[in-house]
Amino acid sequence: MGFTAEEIASLNRQFRGIPPQEIISWAISNGKKPVVTTNFRPYEVAILHAVTDVDKDIPVIWCDTGYNTPNTYNHAEELISRLGLNVKLYVPKQTSAHRDAVMGIPQIDDPLHSVFTEQVKLEPFRRAMEEHKPDVWFTNLRKGQTAHRDSLDVLSLSADGVLKVSPFYYWSDTQLDAYLREYNMPNEHKYFDPTKVLENRECGLHT
Repeated sequence: MGFTAEEIASLNRQFRGIPPQEIISWAISNGKKPVVTTNFRPYEVAILHAVTDVDKDIPVIWCDTGYNTPNTYNHAEELISRLGLNVKLYVPKQTSAHRDAVMGIPQIDDPLHSVFTEQVKLEPFRRAMEEHKPDVWFTNLRKGQTAHRDSLDVLSLSADGVLKVSPFYYWSDTQLDAYLREYNMPNEHKYFDPTKVLENRECGLHT
C-alpha cells in the first residue's frame, strides 16, 4: 500500500480511541485484497464481528492446528453460522493422529518443538497468505499480550510489507466484554494453542 513509517506513525496517533469499525472502513477503502485471520481463541469474536460488519464477504482465514478444544470447535461453528463467515480453512499437511503417533506435542525446550510449530501453524499460514496475497491483514492483536506485540500499534507492517490492522489494539478485556454484551456475541475461554504453551509466548506468525 506504500505507506512510509512516518505516515503509519501519524495514522496510529489519529486512530487511537477511534471506533474499530471506522478504522476497518478506512483500511478496506485503502486496500484491494483485505483478509482477516482467526483461530477462534478468546475474544476473536470481536474482530470477526467488527470486520464483517463492514465487509460481510471478506475472506476469513482459519489456520486450524488440529488441536483445538471441543469448545473452540463448537464456538467456531456458532460464529460461522451467526456471522455468515466466508471461512477459508487451512490445515496441516499431516493429520494430528499421524503426528501424535510419531512426534506428539514436544515441550518448548525440545528441538522438535520448532518442527512441530512449522508443521501445524507456520506452513499452513504461509500457504494461506501466498494463495490470497492480501495487502491488508486484520488481526485481534492487543497491547499486553506479548513483549513483541507491545512494540506494535493499531497499524503495523508485516515482514513482507502487508499492512497489519489491529483495531482493538488498546482495548482491555473489560472493554471487549462490554462490546460483546452490546452486540450479544458469545465468547469462549477454553482454548489451547499447542505451539505457544505459555500465554505470553509468541507463536511465530507476527514476528
